[in-house]
Amino acid sequence: MSQPALSGAVAALEETLGAQLVERTTRKVLLTPAGERVARRAEAVIAEIDRMVDEVHAVKGVLAGPLRVGVIPTVAPYLLPAVLPRLAADFPELELSVHEEQTEQITAELLAGRLDVVLLALPVPAPGVAELPLYDEDFVLVAPAGAGLAGPLDRDVLNDLDVILLNEGHCLRDQALDVCRQVGARAAAATYATSLATLVQLVSGGLGVTLVPETALGVETRRAPGLAAHRFTAPAPYRRIGLGFRPSSPRAREFELLAGAVREAVAAEIPDVRPVRS
Repeated sequence: MSQPALSGAVAALEETLGAQLVERTTRKVLLTPAGERVARRAEAVIAEIDRMVDEVHAVKGVLAGPLRVGVIPTVAPYLLPAVLPRLAADFPELELSVHEEQTEQITAELLAGRLDVVLLALPVPAPGVAELPLYDEDFVLVAPAGAGLAGPLDRDVLNDLDVILLNEGHCLRDQALDVCRQVGARAAAATYATSLATLVQLVSGGLGVTLVPETALGVETRRAPGLAAHRFTAPAPYRRIGLGFRPSSPRAREFELLAGAVREAVAAEIPDVRPVRS
């Protein structure tokens, strides 16, 4: 909407309500107390309209219409290429939009109603979110090829290595820290990365070792020379990936179908992970 059209719409609303809603200066526009009340009511009205649209889509067909999906960065580039073609084939009327953000952000967007479903590591770190497990994937130790490591490794080997991690905010960082704590190991304090790609490149440069989820291993290690991947002895450390959604969503039954399609795609396209039935 253009600025003149927006100003006209606000002025018309003020005239209809008989109250000033915004305070205008030459530099900025502020909401008046009446404007703040109207804004809060408007958010509730819009949310109810969105729910009405969701309910119509829920009875209209199976996984049809718009679906807003949030995905964490340590899942999106590795899982979506395997899943999206199957969803397009199985649900041709589905209008999918994908939003990639860290766990905290997509969970907040889900609870606020701006996303319909999220794809992330379980358990969801927030109350009020229903979960559908999709698959388990092991963590693999990525180290420089000359690090002197061989064969399946016991977790205790982490005590003798500098483990580098993702920055705060990534759930993968917290999961890697949990693995380290289980064996009393400490992560290297000085080096962090903002993405798995950077993390693996740092390992390639000799700055330490890291833990990479199975789905990301082939993609990221192909881009970095001089690396070796080492799996752990059973039971290997792993993470569980699943769907999260609001229990009140009228599309909950559709999300069961979505979860089934993702599990089938994973089983067919990514053989090194283990689909989990709910």
